[in-house]
Amino acid sequence: MDHTSAQAERVDMVIVGAGFGGMYATWKFREMGLSIVSIEEGKDVGGVWYWNRYPGARCDLLSVDYSYGFSEEVQQEWTWSEQFAAQPEILAYANFVADRLDLRKHYRFETRVESAKWDDKRQLWRVRTSDGKLLEATYCVMSTGPLSKPTDPDIPGLSRFKGLTLRAARWPHEEPDLKGKRIGVLGTGSSGMQIIQTLGRTECELFVFQRTPSFTLPMRNRKVSDRDVAELKANYASIRAACKMNPTGGARPVSTRPFFSIPADHRQELMEQAWQHGGHTFLGIFSDLMVNQAANDQVADFVRDRIHDTVNDKALAEKLKPRGYPIFARRPCLDTGYYETYNRENVHLVDCLEDPIVEITENGIRTQSGEHELDVLILATGYDALTGALLAFEITGKDGVALKDKWEGGPRSLFGIMMAGFPNLFMTTGPNGPAALANIFTISENDVDFIAGVIAQMQAQGQGAVEPSLAAEDAWMAQIQTLASRSLMLKAKTWWTGSNVKGKPQGMSMFTGGFHKYREACESVSANGYRDLVFEPAPALETAAR
Repeated sequence: MDHTSAQAERVDMVIVGAGFGGMYATWKFREMGLSIVSIEEGKDVGGVWYWNRYPGARCDLLSVDYSYGFSEEVQQEWTWSEQFAAQPEILAYANFVADRLDLRKHYRFETRVESAKWDDKRQLWRVRTSDGKLLEATYCVMSTGPLSKPTDPDIPGLSRFKGLTLRAARWPHEEPDLKGKRIGVLGTGSSGMQIIQTLGRTECELFVFQRTPSFTLPMRNRKVSDRDVAELKANYASIRAACKMNPTGGARPVSTRPFFSIPADHRQELMEQAWQHGGHTFLGIFSDLMVNQAANDQVADFVRDRIHDTVNDKALAEKLKPRGYPIFARRPCLDTGYYETYNRENVHLVDCLEDPIVEITENGIRTQSGEHELDVLILATGYDALTGALLAFEITGKDGVALKDKWEGGPRSLFGIMMAGFPNLFMTTGPNGPAALANIFTISENDVDFIAGVIAQMQAQGQGAVEPSLAAEDAWMAQIQTLASRSLMLKAKTWWTGSNVKGKPQGMSMFTGGFHKYREACESVSANGYRDLVFEPAPALETAAR
């Protein structure tokens, strides 16, 4: 069926996603007076936390960081129970915000965007959705998130397995009965570790198929006391201001001390203290771990020594020690007794570096040494990160250029927010910002506020379309490449660099200069009168109608 403009629903803005970026965008642009329609594939708000319900799912950012700063009412009325919140509490927070700010009335749930096409003559986006509707919108905001399109492992035979297959990123809402089952876990990143340490303590036989060992630090989670809550709520303003100045976009400490500027015995003492303190304290002790290989090696050795101390079977401990890439070049995980799990008799490590997986069979997983029979297979194999969700549907910009063609060699944009050739299309926590390297709440608020500033400028000047100049986009991408070339992050094969998805362009597309520098770059564009952006006047009829 071909939709005509007469059948289309005309709005000012379409927002895609009901995660924390999309929810803030929905509130912000409603408050600006725009007519909006927000679209979400899930049945409710929460984004990744709506889908990720696997055993042990928990945020590894401090709760104070993993929350909004824009609403004083939300800050004062919501109270976290733990320093690191579990999935049910985070989802409850998302629901609280949606209720408190009355956001759900703008959403069309259980709906997907199937295509978005720019109409240059009319200066609007034509957005087709899975329910057969056509929306026409002046602006589109893609808050699809850096981690929202799961990937299955590239292993033969996955569809043949006759047992129960579960995916960490799409866990069933009705909890499956895993008691007494033979369970195989594929994936030892953050989700895999949380599943392993949780299920390993239950009545099951757990087989961990480890392809790449990951570094992990002790979380040392604790309850939040009434006194802590009172102090936090009294000081939110200064905390949020400090977060905006922090390279992480959060409240965790960041040092300016290079590793070798400190005597060896003092370095050891600092690492011991940080290890005992837990959380990301360890990440913030030294300033040069991602640019100085010798410093990185010593910190990695410290963590490998802790693995040796924790795991009783020393041959097993050796298999669990990550080698061959710098520590923190892969996403640093936080755990609660992960390595201790391997001291249990019901937990078995299958080292796929020495015994590679050949195929998945009807009955389990076959490695070179033989078949491991399973009742349940859990896939914790990550996401087509940063770009996957945006390339999952058809986006067509000016002159019929498809986004998949623009990004054929990897994602390109200005700040991960706007793209040359795609007017009035905006992203939050896009692939060329700090994305997964900083606090997603702080980035989301920055990005939405930046977009709001651009739209306010357009309204004030009677402009109908905006995109970054190609020169500004090129300059930003050159800066990303320059910074990445100095970083040890490129020395690891990770979803940060696209290495986990077959055929995906390789390289660091995220801005590695820290959130504070990213924010300064965004603010410099508004400060210079948006000279880096190209505006087009609104059509005469549109202007007259307003």
